Amino acid sequence: MQYENDILLRLLQGKQVERPPIWIMRQAGRILPEYREVRASLSGFKALVSNPDLASKVTIQPIDALGVDAAIIFSDILVIPEAMGLDYELIEKKGPFFHKTIENMEDVLALKEGQEAAEHLSYVYEAVAMTVEKLEQRVPLIGFAGAPWTLMCYMVEGSGSKTFYKTKSFLHKYPELSHALLEKLTKTIIAYLKKKISYGLEVVQVFDSWAGVLDKEMYKEFCLPYLKRINEAITEVPVILFSKGAWFSMDEIVGLKPNVVGLDWTLDPKEMRAKYGKDIIFQGNMDPTVLFAPKHLISSKVEKTIQSFGGNQIFNLGHGVYPQTPLDNVKHFVNEVRKFRY
Repeated sequence: MQYENDILLRLLQGKQVERPPIWIMRQAGRILPEYREVRASLSGFKALVSNPDLASKVTIQPIDALGVDAAIIFSDILVIPEAMGLDYELIEKKGPFFHKTIENMEDVLALKEGQEAAEHLSYVYEAVAMTVEKLEQRVPLIGFAGAPWTLMCYMVEGSGSKTFYKTKSFLHKYPELSHALLEKLTKTIIAYLKKKISYGLEVVQVFDSWAGVLDKEMYKEFCLPYLKRINEAITEVPVILFSKGAWFSMDEIVGLKPNVVGLDWTLDPKEMRAKYGKDIIFQGNMDPTVLFAPKHLISSKVEKTIQSFGGNQIFNLGHGVYPQTPLDNVKHFVNEVRKFRY
C-alpha cells in the first residue's frame, strides 16, 4: 500500500530518510481534548476499547491534532487475558482490577489459548479495519500487544503494582506453573497479532512494560524465550520490542534481532549506538517529563537526542506521554522532530 506519509516504512525498509519518523506512546489519549470529549460520553474506558467506531476515531485524532507519522490502534494490553477467560475492570484513578487471579494449575488449564482465545477479540479487528479505511492511506497503522511477562503480572497480582512482589514470588515458588501460563500467553499473543495484521497493520510493538522489576537471571528464564518466539513468529510486518527497564538484558534483546529495539529514557543513545552499531534501528527515548519544560529546552533536547542516535532512529518518548502534559508542548515537540534534517 502507498501512503502519503511513508517515512516510517521507508526507514523500516532500510531506505534513507531525511529525518527520524515520530509517533508517541499513548498519543491517542487524555492529552487531547477531542479524546476527552469522546471518553466523557461513555460509561468507562472498556466501553471505548470495545467500540470499533469510537476506537478508530480516537486512533486517528493524533494524526490530525499532532501530525505524527503513524497511528497506533487504540486498545488495551489486557484484552488478551480477558479473551483467555480472565475478566477485568478498569477502576477510575486506580487502574485495572481482576476479580479472579491465577493461583494454581487448574486456573491455567481453564484458560483459552491461541486462536481460540484470539477469536474473542473481533471488536479489535473491526477497529483496525475501520481505522485503515478512515486513514485513507495518510499514514501507516501500528498495532501492539503486551509481552507474556507483563500480562502475567496483572493476571497473578490482580492489579497494578510498583513491585509486583506477588508475581515475582510466584515465579520462584511455581516455576513450572509460571512457564505453563507464559506458554499459553505466548500462543495467544502470536495468534492475536497475526489476526490484527491481516486486517491492515503495517508494524507491531510488543510492550514488556514490567521487565524492569526482574533481574537478569529471571528475565533470561521467564521473558526472553517467549519474546524470541513472538519475534520469530511475526514475519508479516516489522516488530518493535520494547522492554522498559531491562537495561541489564540489552545484549540479549538486541540478540533476538527484532526489526526495532525500543529504548527507555534510562539508556544513553550514544552508548547504545557505539555498542550495537549503526545498522540497528532504535526507537526512543526522550523522558516524557521533558515535555513539561519550556519550549526552547524541548527543542534542545530533541536535537541532542537525534544527534546522539546518529540516524536509524524512530523518535518516541522513553514511555507513554503523561495525561497532564501541556498539549502545546507536545505539538511543539512533534514539530521540532518533523522539521529536523539530517
